[in-house]
Amino acid sequence: MRALVVGEHDGRTMRSISRSALQFARSVARSANDSIECLILGADTDAVIQDAAQFSPVLSANSAALADPLSDRYAHVIAEVVTTRNVDLVVAASSTFAKDVVSRAAGLLGGVMASDVVGHDVVDGELHLQRPMYAGAVLATVALHGHPQVVTVRTSSYPAVEAATEAFDVENIPVNEEALPNGMHFECLTAKESHRPDVTEAQVVVCGGRGIKNPEDFEQLVGGLADCLEGATGSSRALVDAGVTPNDMQVGQTGKTVDPEIYVALALSGAVQHLAGMKNSKKIVAINKDPNAPIFQFADYGLIGDVYEIVPKLISLLSSRTF
Repeated sequence: MRALVVGEHDGRTMRSISRSALQFARSVARSANDSIECLILGADTDAVIQDAAQFSPVLSANSAALADPLSDRYAHVIAEVVTTRNVDLVVAASSTFAKDVVSRAAGLLGGVMASDVVGHDVVDGELHLQRPMYAGAVLATVALHGHPQVVTVRTSSYPAVEAATEAFDVENIPVNEEALPNGMHFECLTAKESHRPDVTEAQVVVCGGRGIKNPEDFEQLVGGLADCLEGATGSSRALVDAGVTPNDMQVGQTGKTVDPEIYVALALSGAVQHLAGMKNSKKIVAINKDPNAPIFQFADYGLIGDVYEIVPKLISLLSSRTF
């Protein structure tokens, strides 16, 4: 089996979630006694290539035509690389990027796809994949019959690979710019500016639930506590639906999946859809005034009380470091 990992990056370094996808691919390749390569797409990606080469052999599709994040072009290049190199397995982290780009590539290739994979086995040479169903209530084991196989993995289930002592090889992949699709045109990019880390990569995540009444309270309570802990902020779907927080903050089955060292749930009941996105957190701390909130069944530490009374005191203690 020949595996290709589609690497995500910020223009400088490869994202840690792609290093977790590499770990999945590496374990599959090891089981099948085969190899993996990492594909980096974009323009002016020299710094990214140098970073990615610490972890895997790299294929560099570096072209000015890929400077803008147009999913149809990225998918086209991925499909071309898979076809020309006879790739058997395409791997990416489960992310917004993968949902848009990698699924398009799978369609172009006529491949078979499994998303949100959390575990795997190789049985008699066949790859068996575990993925959650019914909001994480059950795990299904599936085998993909077809070529190529396309898999996105929940990175909370796979540790990020460590850097090697020596850099891996880099191979430049020519991009036929004239053959790229032009159905999408880039207008502008509105970058979200935040002093907080990305919620999918943070070591500490503070998440607010339905009990947070408005955006101002969210920033004061959830944001304030996150800043004290040098963490990221997240929210439940209820807050997104209520307009309290933007969609990109949502953690859960239909949002982002996180696995921080510490997950703090504020006024969050713990619906099964939310748990699907954070249950792999190393330590879960819950504060809720409802003693019967389901979140307490999963929390390592729980405090029954009103977040409007408790959290300001926590912020004060953490800010002064008097404890």
